Amino acid sequence: MKAVLDRIEENQYAVLLVEENTQEFILNKNELPEGSKPHDWFEVTIENDKITSLKADPESAVAQEQKVKSKRNRLKKRSQGSKFKRE
Repeated sequence: MKAVLDRIEENQYAVLLVEENTQEFILNKNELPEGSKPHDWFEVTIENDKITSLKADPESAVAQEQKVKSKRNRLKKRSQGSKFKRE
């Protein structure tokens, strides 16, 4: 399954969101691979409602970033600009 590092709280806890079953898991930050940061993607194994393995998945992170950029560009092209002009 794929999971994204949503945020790090109190500089100690990592909050992972699992895409497939929309679950949230909280791990100690030190359980993450070195250099992990919010919005990084991981391949995870879950057993008995616990993450038992966690592996960085940089390809998914790049794919998601490109998907977001593409959507943002489409929205910008569609935009007519603001109705409220500054004088």
